[in-house]
Amino acid sequence: MLSLNEYKELIDLDYVPRPFEVIGEEEKNAICDEMLGVLLEERNEIAAFSYPYKVKRDLIWGYLNERLPNPVGDRFLQIQDRLFRSETAENGIVDLSSLTFTDNIALWQGDITRLAADAIVNAANNSLLGCFIPHHKCIDNVIHSRAGVQVRLDCSRIMGAQGEAEPAGCAKVTLAYNLPSKYILHTVGPMVGLRVREEDGRVLRNCYLSCLNLARAMKFKSVAFCCVSTGVFGFPADEAAAIAVGAVKNWLLETGYDLRVVFDVFLDRDREIYGDILKNM
Repeated sequence: MLSLNEYKELIDLDYVPRPFEVIGEEEKNAICDEMLGVLLEERNEIAAFSYPYKVKRDLIWGYLNERLPNPVGDRFLQIQDRLFRSETAENGIVDLSSLTFTDNIALWQGDITRLAADAIVNAANNSLLGCFIPHHKCIDNVIHSRAGVQVRLDCSRIMGAQGEAEPAGCAKVTLAYNLPSKYILHTVGPMVGLRVREEDGRVLRNCYLSCLNLARAMKFKSVAFCCVSTGVFGFPADEAAAIAVGAVKNWLLETGYDLRVVFDVFLDRDREIYGDILKNM
């Protein structure tokens, strides 16, 4: 498995702050037309731009999901970033100062791609290349789709050098590009079968520890975790939450590292589960 020191020379990990500027509908339409022109040419398809804006934007989303990690031109990145950063601003950026932390831990319900943390955690698959299913609502697809094509390109460089699938329980870091967070920590959780095995719990715990150790290595001051492995990977939400909170609390206590940790949940049920565990642990 490739270490941070081995792959940090392959990709850009120098975060440079850039503004998030809302742009007008006319410019959005023009950007969509230009991006679609490039993407359709790659697919050997004919461009047809008489669609409404939402249809064009959904086409871009789907085409980027399906697109292999091939190089793109500087102009494509420039207009993609302008559109995506505008959408990030419109979606609403959540500063961590608005959250309530107890012992450096906060619980927040909402879209993790809105959080302005040093890093957010992506529940990745073992290729690290994101989800190739068009418009799929998994967290892997959402994060890649809103961050930009650069994330898939970075992960492809890492995985090409690694030469094998990413082991479950490990983590890699990339820039977050057009998200309000600075970085993304990609971790592969265990896929649960008919029942949770002891090994599944150990691997899930290692996902959290790997992300925390990588955050410390990168000198991050804040990390937001999604609910790793509880979606299509099938880990029961209550058991996963107990492992997550236990791993984070023990790590903070044992290391003494000053890191603010956000547990981000999307469902009301998960908010209740984490809330109860945090009160009682």
